[in-house]
Amino acid sequence: MSRPDPVRRFLAQRGSPQRVVQGGLAGLVADWERIAGQIEAGYPLGLDDYLDDMDARQLIERALPLAPAAGRAPAEERVARADARVRAHVRAVKGCLWGPRVAASEGWIAEVNWWYFAVPTAPGPLLREELGRRGRQRRG
Repeated sequence: MSRPDPVRRFLAQRGSPQRVVQGGLAGLVADWERIAGQIEAGYPLGLDDYLDDMDARQLIERALPLAPAAGRAPAEERVARADARVRAHVRAVKGCLWGPRVAASEGWIAEVNWWYFAVPTAPGPLLREELGRRGRQRRG
């Protein structure tokens, strides 16, 4: 009898959707690669979707250490390649996209959780508008 997959167990315990649980680490990594492609092409969705996509990257950060050693190294390589693709098409912003309270409570810092402190250099119209509105609210 095979041992339960620790990544899938982690995802289930977090209350992740069944599709995410079934996909496990491979599914998370494939999603991050897809997101990297969207960011490269000009992110087509809004801020809520972008935050969800960055949460997907955070899930990978938490799931990788749980993965069996045999599957971890190839996943880490794929994530590193997707990270490089994303980093080439985002710019750093001053604070966490979720806000300072969430960043503090989660322990997120720009040097480690960079995905929460960056926005696409080529946002689509909806994300551009929402980021602009957000910036005006902070200044006003």
